[in-house]
Amino acid sequence: MGELLQVNDNNFNDEIIKSELPSMIDLWAPWCQPCLITGPWVEELAQKHDGKFKVAKMNVDENPMVPNQFGVRAIPTILLFKGGELMDTIVGAVGKANIEKAMLKLV
Repeated sequence: MGELLQVNDNNFNDEIIKSELPSMIDLWAPWCQPCLITGPWVEELAQKHDGKFKVAKMNVDENPMVPNQFGVRAIPTILLFKGGELMDTIVGAVGKANIEKAMLKLV
């Protein structure tokens, strides 16, 4: 099963930027209703693309530095990285198929 990482401001660079695999991070908060919709989709995609993609979640209330670094103004926001570079940003609960389509552009 694909591992869904819990990433924070301290380990973000090691887990996401330095990842050899393309990476996706779901920026969310427990009070955010659209985030609660997106969360299960992210978990399913982590399992489905295990070994091809690194998938993580980050609570923005507990970790403000990374969202500020990437100019995140709304949640849920999904950031997609490849080779340490931000390749795509998805804002809102856009649907699992749309998230997966963005992921597959990076593999």
